[in-house]
Amino acid sequence: MSLFVPVFLPMLGALALVALRRHRPLRDAALVAVGVLNLLVLTIILLDRGGGEVQVLAEIIPGLSLAFHVEPLGLVFAMTSGVLWPLTSIYAISYLRAGNDPHQTRFHALFCVAIGSAMGIALAENLFTLFLFYETLTFSTWPLVTHSRTREAVLAGRIYLGVLLLTSLMFLLFAIVLVGNFGESLSFTPGGVLGDVSPGLSALLLVLFTFGIGKTAIMPFHRWLPNAMVAPAPVSALLHAVAVVKAGVFTILKVCVYIFGFDLMNDIGLRDALIWIAALTILLASAIAMRQDDIKARLAYSTVSQLSYIVLGALMANSYALVGSAMHITMHAFGKITLFFCAGAIMVFSGRKYVSEMDGLGRSMPWTFGAFLVASLSIAGLPPSGGLWSKWYLALGALELDQVALLAVLMISSLLNVYYLVSIPVRAFFLPARAGEAGPLENRPAMVIPLVVTAAVSFLLFFAAGELQHLLAGLTREVAS
Repeated sequence: MSLFVPVFLPMLGALALVALRRHRPLRDAALVAVGVLNLLVLTIILLDRGGGEVQVLAEIIPGLSLAFHVEPLGLVFAMTSGVLWPLTSIYAISYLRAGNDPHQTRFHALFCVAIGSAMGIALAENLFTLFLFYETLTFSTWPLVTHSRTREAVLAGRIYLGVLLLTSLMFLLFAIVLVGNFGESLSFTPGGVLGDVSPGLSALLLVLFTFGIGKTAIMPFHRWLPNAMVAPAPVSALLHAVAVVKAGVFTILKVCVYIFGFDLMNDIGLRDALIWIAALTILLASAIAMRQDDIKARLAYSTVSQLSYIVLGALMANSYALVGSAMHITMHAFGKITLFFCAGAIMVFSGRKYVSEMDGLGRSMPWTFGAFLVASLSIAGLPPSGGLWSKWYLALGALELDQVALLAVLMISSLLNVYYLVSIPVRAFFLPARAGEAGPLENRPAMVIPLVVTAAVSFLLFFAAGELQHLLAGLTREVAS
């Protein structure tokens, strides 16, 4: 199966949606069909991953090509996004119809381009290819952030575009140019491509990559993410679970494994300082999330915190941390998309967006708040949910480094997760409702079914984590060798 298909099929789907814009039922059916077809293609690639050959689309100049390649880390990211895309499409169709949105075709078409960009990042064979799709993802999601065209949305879009372009053009692009000049190649290579560079240059490169990959939302380059919460709930799901931030943390993992290599990573003295910046981001973002009454703002700062778990694992540079970080891409994706689906459903069904307004609402929206509870347990890393295993391996990675303080950071953050996430369904189910409020509110199955499915997957991943670990076994063998 050609690796070009999952990259460009969603983009061709975007053109089809524009062509079908006057036939809404057919357009919506085509949107879901393209997502399902893309998932089928990814499944074939997953089953045939033993081939592993590089597929070159175009050679720009000698040594600089637009090329794709399959490896375990990319498959985890691609499959996670591929599974979530059709579910998000079904949810988005109902969500936009509920609000009588006049620009549904534009929304869905840009969403398709964003998914294609994420696939390009996941399957990129080299830094040049990854950078092209990384920037395409930024530009395709910016209009989605500003979709409502309100003053607040336009300002959020400026911050979104400004921060992501600033970090990528000033830091990330500079780092890629340095790798091209001083490394063996721009290709992602087991063991890395920077074997002969000086300690000072390797430290500089690690700083440039860590802060240049702005989609990781590591502090202080995190403000774009909470500001983007003015976007519709399906966009928030795209930003937090399906594509954008996952593209960031995937990129930092890929760079640490295939550009630096763990042997070099462990020799960079400045790495410890970056590790603690990630750890502080985990704690500070969690503390800020606790103070947010707006449910989407609370979830946004939760994402800032959770992303730094993956950055932390990449920087710890050992096999346990690598498995934990890679698994957390999937575990967090299903948990966080469920939470944003639930937040959107709460806003559509009840008109409420503040946590303080949700007392007793669970009895009118049992499916929504039940799913919220399951997803909250996964984000916090509590059984029986998939999030337990990713945090377990990250904890083992901290112990591998003899960093008990990092283990304490992970444990404290998980306790904070319980406080600011699990408390929401608890108050919705157990506190008294407002006077005169009763009766079911979940009257749009196309919005309820996706959040129930993603919550169920968060639960099932507790039992299926071994399959994900098996997929990553090839990656850990590469690191060990």
